[in-house]
Amino acid sequence: MRMTRIAAIAAAATLTLGMAACGGDDAGEGTGAGTDKDFAAGSTMERLNQAQAIKIGTKFDQPLFGLKGLDGKPQGFDVEIGKIVAEELGIPEDKIEWVETPSTVREQRIEEGAVDIVVATYTINDTRKERIDFAGPYYIAGQTILVKADENEITGPDSFKTTGKKVCSVQGSTPAANIEQYLSNVGEQLVVFDVYTKCLDALKGGQVDAITTDNVILSGYMSQNEGQFKLVGDTFTEEPYGIGLKKGDNDFRTFLNDTLEKIFEDGRYLQAWKDTAGKIDSADPKIPTVNRY
Repeated sequence: MRMTRIAAIAAAATLTLGMAACGGDDAGEGTGAGTDKDFAAGSTMERLNQAQAIKIGTKFDQPLFGLKGLDGKPQGFDVEIGKIVAEELGIPEDKIEWVETPSTVREQRIEEGAVDIVVATYTINDTRKERIDFAGPYYIAGQTILVKADENEITGPDSFKTTGKKVCSVQGSTPAANIEQYLSNVGEQLVVFDVYTKCLDALKGGQVDAITTDNVILSGYMSQNEGQFKLVGDTFTEEPYGIGLKKGDNDFRTFLNDTLEKIFEDGRYLQAWKDTAGKIDSADPKIPTVNRY
């Protein structure tokens, strides 16, 4: 009888300890803590993980890739890539600070430390690599042209030389630089703003005749304005999108590249696409090869 009571007490103690342990686990899951991840001492990864916070620059005006939702948070493919990076760092989604980062200030935001990374339809090129570093690419886009549905004179970039029509893009962007070679009078024909939504308003209002940027961005605007616009011609560039980070942070760049290659294989990359841009473009994107320069 005495042994039975002792066994019962022991079992109760074991159960209590087990419940306490489970309660501790639940508390950890509730806060989204991920400080158990092991990163090299002094690395950017360790700093962000221990802080349990990350600042990610993205765009707030680009449907399918980075568009500010009704809840005040951005949504889109770039945003999902940013969330995955945070996840791999052990940082919960609610600890991400999204910083609006238009094309004109992307390098500046990184250099001044206002953001830890930029995921914002950010084309990798040598000029930008003089100031910042890139991981990736994680997506290959192509520049094209958006016009009103009843526009028939513009059929591709070469049309601007013969028609003299105006085209809009974003200041400091790769598309704005690319289109210049197709214009007969850059000063008269090229109109630039700080964000593409202003180009869209200008096109609707007749101040410009076309918008040029990457196909996926323009497809997003078409999806929000059904029947009003169309894409003309084929894509005439390749735009490899990368994750921007501070120049010289090689360990962090390696981590980001490793993360991209990991999600290319484990399905999270394609799922991120299907949940965002894939709702309009059902074709799975071609998996790019990471450039570990």
